[in-house]
Formats: sequence, structure tokens, C-alpha cells
Amino acid sequence: MLANFTDKLSQAILHTLTYSDIFDYPLTAPEVHKYLTGIKASFEEVKQALEDGHIKRTGNYFTLSGREGIISIRLDREACSQKLMPLALRYGRILGGLPYIRMVALTGSLAVMNISESADFDYMLVAARGRVWTARAFALALNRLTRLHGYTICPNLIVSENALEWRLHDLYSARELCQMIPITGLDVYNRLMKANRWAGMFLPNAFLGSNSKLFETTRELAPAFQSLLELPLRGKLGDRFESWEMDRKVSRFSKQAGFGEETIFNPDVCQGNFHHHRSSTREMFESKLAALAAADGGELEEYQSLPHRDASQKTATGTYRQ
Repeated sequence: MLANFTDKLSQAILHTLTYSDIFDYPLTAPEVHKYLTGIKASFEEVKQALEDGHIKRTGNYFTLSGREGIISIRLDREACSQKLMPLALRYGRILGGLPYIRMVALTGSLAVMNISESADFDYMLVAARGRVWTARAFALALNRLTRLHGYTICPNLIVSENALEWRLHDLYSARELCQMIPITGLDVYNRLMKANRWAGMFLPNAFLGSNSKLFETTRELAPAFQSLLELPLRGKLGDRFESWEMDRKVSRFSKQAGFGEETIFNPDVCQGNFHHHRSSTREMFESKLAALAAADGGELEEYQSLPHRDASQKTATGTYRQ
């Protein structure tokens, strides 16, 4: 039994490092433990297992053998991220005070301090019920201002408060959830995590701590400011604007390359992954693991994913919630 667990743990560590290798992102021992894929183990057990022949240690970082060069990439990107993080948090707090935005979380490469100089600031937003597209309009209005200073705000995922569970249950989504940094709306963030407990199947160790960058003043001041700004768009006028904004944007998006496969546009969800990051990441992950298996003479187990599940549920109006 112990030998079997050790073998599974070694495989899980290798899968964890391989996934991060896609992003040129070596891991420290605590990070390997945090992102450990598909199996629960203590930190001490992970440290003991980090001696696999496919794994190389350089200082505090662990990489696949032959991939030690990505350590300098991570260090360079981390230095860049340190400079940009205060600005990203400041923009996030401003976003959190805009009408109908109930939670802001930093996502993407900057959330793991792995951003390049040309990268955008990615955020997930949770909007008030029935105001996903209105919240998006205000976020993009802020983006017009930030672009004047050379920074682009990308609200890549906006969901309604009544659509907190993510539709696709897979490793990609689990990693996105555990890596995001909540900036405003900690109560909504906690509800988001509870609605997505499934992520623990993929990353059992990842949700043990908090990534919160929330400030007390944000929680105290934002609701009163938001209430005043939301006043003109309450009631039927706001409903008409919401419907008009959604219809015209979806019409435009439907003509854009990449529409459909990884994009979701409805009253509860606005997710514009036109570049198919999920599928390209999965393909690279499987390709790297296959190459490792071939180099190992076929003795390395191929990656056996936990079951991917589509949690879409049709609502009474016929739309789908994520």
C-alpha cells in the first residue's frame, strides 16, 4: 500500500510540474504541494517524493529535467510582476466600486507573478443579478481611461451572483480558481469558492489558505458609492439597457473568429475566451506527458484525468447558467 501511494504521489508531482512547465513556470516545494494534482499528501510526503529522475532541482525551484532554463524566465517575470501588482490591485479596487460589480478577482499570469511586460490585467467579475452586461459596460469604460496610460483591463469572465458555479469541471478551471486573487467582495468570493468545491477533486491541497488582497476601506466605502451610481439604472430603464447591451455585443461577438467553442454569452455569463486557452493548454499538457512517457520507455503512466463534467443547468427562461 505504501509503495503504491509513493508511485501515485511521484506521478502526481510529475503531472503538476508538467502543467506548470506549459507556462515556463518552475515551482518551489510549497508550490508543488499546493498545486498537487489529483492526490492529497502532506508537505513532508511531497518533499520526500521530489527526487524523481524526471525532476531537476536548482536552488529552491523544481523543473522537469532539461528545463532548468525556465527559472530565469520566472525570475524576470516575477520582477516585472512586482512592479505591476500595486497598479493591478488599484485598478481592481476601482472596478469593485463601479455599479453592479460585487466581486473583483485578479486572474491570469499576474495572479501568479508570471506576467510579461506586454500582458494585460485580467480580472474575473461577479455582477449583481440581471446586470452582467451593464457591469461589463462600466468595466470597459474604465478600460478606456487606463489605456491612455498604457494599461489594458480585461474582464475576461463576468458571472452573475446567481451563476457562481463554473460550468466546466476540469484541471484548467480548478487551477484558475485557486490562483485568482480576490481584491473586493470577499463575501462573494467565499460564496464562489463554496459553489466550486468540486475543484478540490483536482487540487486537494490548493484551497487551504486565503489569497485575499482586500482592504477594509474598500468594503466600507464601495457599497454606498455604488448605490448612488446605480440609482439611474434601477428598474425598467436598467432592464432595457441590460438587454440592449447584451444583444448588440453578442451579435458582434458571433462574427468574431473563435466564437462558440470556449465562449459563453447569456444573461448570466460573459466569457470571451476566443483564443481557446483551455483546449490549447490541455493539448500541450497531454503532449508533454506523452513525450515523457516515450522517453521513459513507456513506463511512465499516461495522464488519467479526473472526470470532466459540464455543470450547465437549464433555467426556466431557457438560458444556461455557469
